[in-house]
Amino acid sequence: MRNVYSVGQVNAYIKNMFTQDFVLNRIYVKGEVSNCKYHTSGHIYFSLKDATGAIACVMFSGQRRGLAFRMQEGQQVIVLGAVNVYERDGKYQLYAKEIILDGAGLLYTKYEQLKKELEDMGMFAEQYKQPVPKYIRKLGVVTAPTGAAVRDIMNITRRRNPYVQIILYPALVQGEGAAASIVKGIRTLDAMGVDTIIAGRGGGSIEDLWAFNEESVARAIFECRTPIISAVGHETDTTIADYVADLRAPTPSAAAELAVFDYELFREQLEGYWYELQHRLRRKLSDARSLAKQYQMRLSYVSPKNQIKEKRLLTAELMDKLSQGMNAKLLDRRHRLSLYIEKFHGLSPLGKLNQGYSYTENESGQAVTGVDQVHTDEMLQIHVRDGKIRAKVCGAQKIRRIEDEQGER
Repeated sequence: MRNVYSVGQVNAYIKNMFTQDFVLNRIYVKGEVSNCKYHTSGHIYFSLKDATGAIACVMFSGQRRGLAFRMQEGQQVIVLGAVNVYERDGKYQLYAKEIILDGAGLLYTKYEQLKKELEDMGMFAEQYKQPVPKYIRKLGVVTAPTGAAVRDIMNITRRRNPYVQIILYPALVQGEGAAASIVKGIRTLDAMGVDTIIAGRGGGSIEDLWAFNEESVARAIFECRTPIISAVGHETDTTIADYVADLRAPTPSAAAELAVFDYELFREQLEGYWYELQHRLRRKLSDARSLAKQYQMRLSYVSPKNQIKEKRLLTAELMDKLSQGMNAKLLDRRHRLSLYIEKFHGLSPLGKLNQGYSYTENESGQAVTGVDQVHTDEMLQIHVRDGKIRAKVCGAQKIRRIEDEQGER
């Protein structure tokens, strides 16, 4: 009798065989990345191939912490994982746990580890970066004495400002001893008191640029008292020196542009500032003169001299008014006095006396206005116009009333 198995049973049996195989449970596989796809779920699906074959691979999102770079087609990698069977499709594949770049990839891993270590130490922090001077007189350059980098720096510097002195420290920038040479160059130029230092070289592979990824170079840049511009490689070639430096330039030419100010542009700016200063000074002087005139006019209104002059004019005017008022009052009083005098003349006893009338007083000094006030032998004093007459009443028969006389008649 034949034993017949289902497809699922066969796949499960094969899966169990893979699971029990010690070698396949933890295996390193080397190959070229092909058909790499980053799924929206976070999983990475790819194939590893070489000249003899290919194997399907997957790295689940939970294992992504074991990947320090973004996978791309054609990369040479080493994958650590387990080979097992996907039962549904009956296909075996490599379940990746860690992926590292092969060859240059080992350097890249070392680069990432050192980068993280130095970053944790704070060597990339902005607060430690020095400002690059805008106007310099001495430029220090640490690079190879031959090659495009030094020529580009010299050409750009001479074009922008021929008065800047370039001090070149000829350093090894590749191979054995390059890191020590770069460190010595940075420290030598720092001790010479240059204004800015450019440290760099042209582009290249990660192996070519590795001297600028060494910790000793990073520490020399960090400890340097002179501002340093890193100029290593091209835009996509970023080294640890770029992170530690005070300023990063994508190329040596760009570093020279950043370090050396354009003398002609500077001169034109100075001329522009001069003309602007003259214009503003003239405007300020004009405004100041106008303001001074306004103050002078205001001051003239409140000047003590003018105040005294105005007060004198006012006093003279008031004196005229007072004089006119006094004269008017005097004239009115004189007129009224004349009227009173005329009235008094009409009532004056002397006037009456001049008209032939007299005024008689008895011995007591009382005015005699009637006969009853006079007695016999009494002395009377009669006032006339030009003197006094004393008379004596002789007898009673001489004293009569007017009525009595009219009766006798």
